[in-house]
Amino acid sequence: MASLIPSFFGSRKTNVFDPFSLDIWDPFEGLLSSTLANVPASTGETSAFVNARIDWKETPEAHVFKADLPGLKKEEVKVEVEEGRILQISGERSKEPEGKNDKWHRIERSSGKFLRRFRLPGNAKMDQVKASIENGVLTVTIPKAEEKKAEVKAIEISG
Repeated sequence: MASLIPSFFGSRKTNVFDPFSLDIWDPFEGLLSSTLANVPASTGETSAFVNARIDWKETPEAHVFKADLPGLKKEEVKVEVEEGRILQISGERSKEPEGKNDKWHRIERSSGKFLRRFRLPGNAKMDQVKASIENGVLTVTIPKAEEKKAEVKAIEISG
């Protein structure tokens, strides 16, 4: 994943396996700039679900994000836009309550908080963001502004 490329410059420690150390992927900034915000993970418990897998594709009409969030209801997920064309997707999966007489043999499903942030390009219409969740897949669609084609004007040459 491109969002897991570590920052080679600056004093901030990064960890390829800790998505919180690299939470804003900005493909539109300078090639070697380190503009990634650092959001510390609060506990080891949160790191299990923190790596929500998100795909970002650009079509001629829109930027489309798809996140696999199995078992989460729309009330447990937040999609926000911030100043500076930042899209933030966050949420939390609660631990399953333990009964007094329950005996766990294996716990493989993850729980905890997740937070992913993406800086969008200037052509994203941030006031028209739409989100839906169906069958555990969150889809966020941000329409693109039409590219204005450069107008070519012939210049008369005097002389």
